[in-house]
Order: sequence, then structure tokens, then C-alpha cells
Amino acid sequence: MVKRSKRYQSAAKLGSAEALSLSEAVKTLDKMQKAKFDETVELSFKLIVDPKQSNQMVRGTVRLPNGSGKNVRVVVFTENADDALKAGADFAGLEDLLKKIEGGWMDFDVAIATTSAMKDVRRAARILGPRGLMPNPKSGTVTDDIANAVKEVKAGRVEYKMDKTANLSIVIGKRSFAPEKLEENAKAALASLVAAKPESIKTKFIKSATLSSTMSPAIKIALSEVGEK
Repeated sequence: MVKRSKRYQSAAKLGSAEALSLSEAVKTLDKMQKAKFDETVELSFKLIVDPKQSNQMVRGTVRLPNGSGKNVRVVVFTENADDALKAGADFAGLEDLLKKIEGGWMDFDVAIATTSAMKDVRRAARILGPRGLMPNPKSGTVTDDIANAVKEVKAGRVEYKMDKTANLSIVIGKRSFAPEKLEENAKAALASLVAAKPESIKTKFIKSATLSSTMSPAIKIALSEVGEK
């Protein structure tokens, strides 16, 4: 039996067995005792899809109107490192960066690549892929507009991807955010997920949704809030 902390048990008492509206869920989370660090807040979903079917994969990106609250470290794979650094990238290069990564260096959160650099970057796919860091055109991380891509990521663009068990989570901010800002971010995330629904799925595809922070219990979100058609 897992022993829960007093803080967790106290927070759980504030929760409800019933699903709440998004606004009520955010307010409930705000009433829960905070940890000593600024916890990450996320929405988590159980999807009604078959992860084994390639045409039912769910992934996408969302621009959070109030940012993610995280200082995102961006690496850019490009032959023009100086331009990428001027655009705001934390690290940029190609052969030198690939060698560092192959040597075990992973001190970054998002990887972006130009289209021409991808032929070289693919050799690191076995390292980047499992960590969710492989540049991908669908997520906007393979592009020749590096300046805009870096700006978007730094401003709060969050990438999400369903796992092998049809679960998916989207970061929507930090506990230090005002409730109304978290709610705005949550609405943007929900809209993005609904828009990412696979064309092959003709019925509703979200089975459940919850809101939680790093150290809090999960708070059920009413599916009527999701906005599926």
C-alpha cells in the first residue's frame, strides 16, 4: 500500500469524486497546499484510440496564451549556427552538436532542425526519439524559418504526443500562475487536442480528462468541457 503525505491527503479531501467544470477544477487546485517548489500543472487524458494503428496517432503543439512558465532550452541543428543563436537558440550547430549528443550530452528541452540538416540528424534518432526530442515537421520543429520556430517555443509552444497506452498529457503552466491564466491555457490545450483528433476516428475519442500538478491528486474534468463534436 502506497503511503501518501499529509499534504497529499489534505489535498485529496478538497477534490471531488464528481467531474468538475474546468473553472471549478482550477479553483480547487488553487486551494490545495503547494509544494516548496513551483509545481508543473498539466491536463491528462485517456483516449479511445488504437495506439497500434498509425492513422490513429495523436500528437500536436499548442501555443499557450500565458506561456508554460518554463525556461525552455532550445538546440538548433543547422549549418548556420550564428543565425540560430541570434534568433534566440541556446545552442546551435550540426556535426559538433551531434557528437556531443552521441557522447551523452542532453542539456536541452526542445530540438529544432532545418530541412537540410535532417539527413545528418537522423543518425541520432535512436537517442533523441525515445526522449521525445527528435525534430518532426508535424510539430513544427523541422523548418527553415528558424527565427519564428525558436520564438514560438520560447514564448510557450508546448508539444504533446500520445503514448503506447493511449494516454496523453499537456503541460499548461505552473502553480504560481493565477487561476484565470491557467484556465486560459487549459482552454487552448483542450481546443488543440480536439483539433488533433485523427480523421479515422468518427466518434468521440476522449474517454477521461483530469487536471493535476506535480504533487497533487488528479481532479476529474467534465467531458462536457472538452468540446468534442
